[in-house]
Amino acid sequence: METYYNPKDLLKFEEIGKQVPELAKKFFEYYGAVFAQGELTEREKALIALAVAHAVQCPYCIDAYTQACLEKGSNLAEMTEAIHVVTAIRGGASLVHGIQMRNITEKLSM
Repeated sequence: METYYNPKDLLKFEEIGKQVPELAKKFFEYYGAVFAQGELTEREKALIALAVAHAVQCPYCIDAYTQACLEKGSNLAEMTEAIHVVTAIRGGASLVHGIQMRNITEKLSM
């Protein structure tokens, strides 16, 4: 099935630096450092990335971090729970911004 997002494009990600190799190098060095084992395990970081990928709705990231999670030992239940966490945060953030709408409504209704 043809879609706007071509899964094969994910394999071309490193080509993003062809015209600006110095910036791409810096990004990929930073990216690698971020996902290296630190206070959080690589597995934990992959779960966070999978959740964020859903929040920003990046199908390439969803594909990449689903695979990364599985490779680092996560299971479908853990990955699904991570998606529920990001959904709760995203939904709550939308709802709390409703206070701004209420404040403006009250101000304009005076």
